[in-house]
Amino acid sequence: MKHRWIPLLSAALAAMFALGACNTIEGVGKDVERGGEKLQDASQDTKKKM
Repeated sequence: MKHRWIPLLSAALAAMFALGACNTIEGVGKDVERGGEKLQDASQDTKKKM
């Protein structure tokens, strides 16, 4: 009975890491999206100059 807190602590830690990973992945996705937008802008500028 004295180790009942271990599963609760494990679940809390797992939830913390899962939520943290979601924020990180979302941030990376936004960065990649911005990079793609910059590439599109650059390619459109080059296309206009041709």
